[in-house]
Amino acid sequence: MEDVIRVKDHFYVLATSALADDRTRVLKHGDTFAVFNRFGDVESVGLCEQGLYHGGTRHLSRMVVRLGDSAPQLLRSTIQDDDAFLTVDTMNLDIHQGGRVMVPRGSIHLFRSKFLWNAVCYEQLRVSNFSLYEVETTVGVELRADFADIFQVRGAKREKCGVMLPPQVTEDSVILSYEGRDRITRRTRVSFSPTPARLTAENVEFLAALDRKQEESFYISVSCEEEESRRRTFSFDCARHEMMRSLEQEKQRVCRVFTSSPRLDAWLARSGSDLQMMIIGNPEQDYPYAGVPWFNTVFGRDGIIAARQCLWTAPWVARGVLRYLAETQASEVIPAEEAEPGKILHEMRRGEMTNLKEVPFGRYYGSVDSTPLFIMLAGSYLERTDDTGFLKTIWPSVLAALDWIDRYGDADHDGFVEYQQKSSRGLVQQGWKDSHDSVFHEDGTLADAPIALCEVQAYVYAAKLSAAVVARRLDHAELAARLSAEAKALQGKFERQFWDDDLNCYVLALDGRKRPCRVRTSNAGHCLFAGIASREHAVRLAGTLLGDELFCGWGVRTLDCRAVRYNPMSYHNGSVWPHDNSIIASGLARYGFKKEALAIFHGTFEASTFMELNRLPELFCGFHRRSAVEGPTLYPVACSPQTWAAGAAYLLLESCLGLKIDAKENCIELCTPHLPDFFEDLRLENLRVGDETVDLMVHGKGGDVTAEILRGHAGIKIAFGQIFPQ
Repeated sequence: MEDVIRVKDHFYVLATSALADDRTRVLKHGDTFAVFNRFGDVESVGLCEQGLYHGGTRHLSRMVVRLGDSAPQLLRSTIQDDDAFLTVDTMNLDIHQGGRVMVPRGSIHLFRSKFLWNAVCYEQLRVSNFSLYEVETTVGVELRADFADIFQVRGAKREKCGVMLPPQVTEDSVILSYEGRDRITRRTRVSFSPTPARLTAENVEFLAALDRKQEESFYISVSCEEEESRRRTFSFDCARHEMMRSLEQEKQRVCRVFTSSPRLDAWLARSGSDLQMMIIGNPEQDYPYAGVPWFNTVFGRDGIIAARQCLWTAPWVARGVLRYLAETQASEVIPAEEAEPGKILHEMRRGEMTNLKEVPFGRYYGSVDSTPLFIMLAGSYLERTDDTGFLKTIWPSVLAALDWIDRYGDADHDGFVEYQQKSSRGLVQQGWKDSHDSVFHEDGTLADAPIALCEVQAYVYAAKLSAAVVARRLDHAELAARLSAEAKALQGKFERQFWDDDLNCYVLALDGRKRPCRVRTSNAGHCLFAGIASREHAVRLAGTLLGDELFCGWGVRTLDCRAVRYNPMSYHNGSVWPHDNSIIASGLARYGFKKEALAIFHGTFEASTFMELNRLPELFCGFHRRSAVEGPTLYPVACSPQTWAAGAAYLLLESCLGLKIDAKENCIELCTPHLPDFFEDLRLENLRVGDETVDLMVHGKGGDVTAEILRGHAGIKIAFGQIFPQ
């Protein structure tokens, strides 16, 4: 079996390959993140994304540890289960002096432990002597800081950058500084304990003189700072204690899930840790960032979908997302930012290039779907929590979003919401598949704008129904009736113009001349999720989505494998996205296609078992599954962790259980529940229903499912429902 597939100058690594062990290690806290190699070092190799980043700037571009006169040999490297620590075990190679081997290989153990906390990277280097004799060696550290903007790291070229300032060196610290063209001075303060034997701006050397079986620890803290402010740092142990205390507090807020399958538990645990890591410490309270390394910031669409995926387990995430997006909702027309009154944020960035408007993403509104998805989430949150008080506070934003849909989203008043690029530096495609070549006709010709995507019309339909529900709860009966009527009219128009009998699928989009883009894509599955599909078309669409042309064994591909532009190694034209599949599975379950939803659940779960750390990446290649022992092919620049990839596990679980929580009625409903064949027992601990929490046990096989409350309030009911045709 080949370990690597090469296409031109790009390499794609099989998840089952030993070479996959060469992948990076990621830590994150707030708007600080780090990408290390397996040794815990930062080097300029591969995709050159390694580094310590803060606020959109790389504060450390090189940090390499040497043991004696060479790099140590790797024994083990892992991110701990809570995603907080990177731990690395290494040992020495032969250490030479004067042409002689002074310390034989395997005599010295070097253990590295590192974590991020409040914009500081803390590291412990513990050196242990396991030889029979006293040894003396050095632990060296090489340092560099290029202060590159995240967009430079991704490949953007700049005509002019700021200036590096002279380094400042004391007996136990180095300060590396850069004055940006935005007049902000950024600093990387590296402190050492105990005082090194030798210290320059780029090289540090500790001396380790150890009796046999003796050990000694050295500590490094790397602080990311701006202007004159000095970051407060702690000792390694004190910072670790504070971080662990904070993590434990966060864990108490979520519902914990345990099953009778250890492999499934491993995936769920990693997904939960990833979601927690993408939220904790962010300046935007309870808002999950999208992914590391390229999307460690607020994204409207990603935040909304992640909040919906984990709504049943952590409803406070939806509240945080809704609150922040309401606060940042556009209030005026700004073409350079694609902003229009009522439109919901697409992305927000920090950094030098953003400050100088070299990129348009300071606050950027170039997504066509974030606005209806925002309204959908508001309705789902109300049903889940009965939090009418909060909904009243964001109701003006919901109304403004509805107005955007009708006034700006449907600019030509044909009843459909379209998009067209308004900023020359903005996104050409503004649905979730935002690659420039993701919307096209059956002959491969790219579609002309303005473009009406199928899933966007489905979101608008669901948004109007959701807003109608909220309106009724807030005593706006007339508005609720109007919105319901508009949704019904849209559904009829959508069915007539988007359904294609020959494809057995909704077309991808209508182009600027209202011509259908007649290709089968995963986008159509979102129409089931939003509920716009008729029962007749849903039946046919379910068969299409699970057919060999779209379903590859690991999940539903983004594009039919017979399409002209199909490429399983592309970003959006044939790859498999876990979040996309969770949405499709939820839609299938909504219409009663539990068998098909379970097939997606099973494929996605199986894919996770081949992934390092059981972590599903942003996407992977869409090659057809070839055998039971061969994993999916990795996409080389996928974000990992990616928030909505982590959230997929929870929406898939919700789908197979048919889980709905009605806080107003204090009811847990299981709608035609089915359990996959790889586990029979499921325990939910700390599941919030209204103002109470319960522990719930679900047992069964296939469709024969029972449930009981193990701990919690006696007033909470369990109901078993049935799915009826739409």
